Amino acid sequence: MFSFVRPNPTEINRAVSECSRLKLQPALLASRQGLKLPELPVGFSHDFSRTQVGKGQKIFEAAVAAFKKWKQFDLGWVRVANPGARVAFGELIAVEIHALRLWSLNISQIDEVVRDASAFGSIYSTTPHHAELGEERFLLTFDSRTEEVQYELEAVSRPGHWMAKLGYPATRAFQHRFARDSHRCVRESVSQSVG
Repeated sequence: MFSFVRPNPTEINRAVSECSRLKLQPALLASRQGLKLPELPVGFSHDFSRTQVGKGQKIFEAAVAAFKKWKQFDLGWVRVANPGARVAFGELIAVEIHALRLWSLNISQIDEVVRDASAFGSIYSTTPHHAELGEERFLLTFDSRTEEVQYELEAVSRPGHWMAKLGYPATRAFQHRFARDSHRCVRESVSQSVG
């Protein structure tokens, strides 16, 4: 999971294959409403952020296209290592992170997808091949009345791997950095595609 060298394609494929038999179900987040529980389980943190991507149907369509290409993860220090994965139920997503001179490969499974005229996104749950335990929600919404396009990012998690536990303050800082960078990257991607 953590290494001083970048995982190669064979290692990525092996990790994804090892997680392919899991059948995960979201327990903490709902695709549209977000957090389902009135109280978090002990040790879990809740993060929520929302940003306006722009206005209009074209912006929404561009944001959906960006999500389908995993642009919300295309941050330089984070990327989807199996970019051919689809935003589809049961799909495994391998997220590669390079921080503090360490590489980590984190596998999650999409266990809920939203796809209609006013929303697009998914929830994924972490697998045993992930530094964290929890769920993450990525949702684009289009308000037909105001024409606003919003990107919501929500996570409920706690450290799973001993290194994530040991470096908890740094882990939390990187989670917050991921949210900021992800919102910026989606806005920039949409702006470039419609500009």
